[in-house]
This record gives sequence, structure tokens and C-alpha cells, in this order.
Amino acid sequence: MSGIYGNGVALNEKVLDYLWARQEVTLNNIANNDTPRFKSQYITFEDEMKQRLSEASASSRSPRQAVAEALEASRMRVHTTKSESTRLDGNNVDVDQEELSLVRTALEYQYILNSISNDFARLKSAARSF
Repeated sequence: MSGIYGNGVALNEKVLDYLWARQEVTLNNIANNDTPRFKSQYITFEDEMKQRLSEASASSRSPRQAVAEALEASRMRVHTTKSESTRLDGNNVDVDQEELSLVRTALEYQYILNSISNDFARLKSAARSF
């Protein structure tokens, strides 16, 4: 999809995929709140994506191609929280923190969807003028 729209749509698509996965991990943590010895998990992708995009901007290749490859190569990572549990069953899920993360992720997801919608609305408006 980067042909007509550049890398903006591809970037937004990748971020939406990551945010969706973050939401799934958070919901899994909440669902396992009563599971003995369950350790909560979290997803990171921002640092790796930032690093890969920085490397792409320093590349000697075509900027569009370098960014497209950087987006394709970036990966999310699932981490298990190592913090000690204050509960007797060994579970370390903090439901309040998980719910806060869920709301934050939902807001970020909605923000990206609005951004994509606005991009397409501008393109549609520009196409009408021809």
C-alpha cells in the first residue's frame, strides 16, 4: 500500500497491529487475575521501531524503501513481569494498572484510526478537485 500513500499508512497499520496485540495481552492479564503463580506480561515495540526508523533515515538507499523495510523488520516483544507478588498465591497482576493500560491503549488505537481516516478524507478531497 505504500505506492500511492507513501509509508504513512504502513506505519499506522503496523502501530495498530501492535496496539491490538497490547490490548490482547492486557486482557489476558486481567483474565488471569485469579490464576495462582501467573505473572503478568506486557508488549513493547516503540523503542525498536524508533531505532529502525532512525537507521533507515541514515541509510543511503531510497528513503521510501528504507522506511518500508524498517517498518517490515520491526517486531514487538512480549515480556513477563518479574516483580514480586504481594499476594499469597504468587500472582502479580495489578488489575488497576491493567485497566489503566487497557484504557490508554484504546485511546491510542482510536487516535491512530482517526489519523488514518483524516488522511483518506484529505486524499478524497484532493481527488475531487481534479
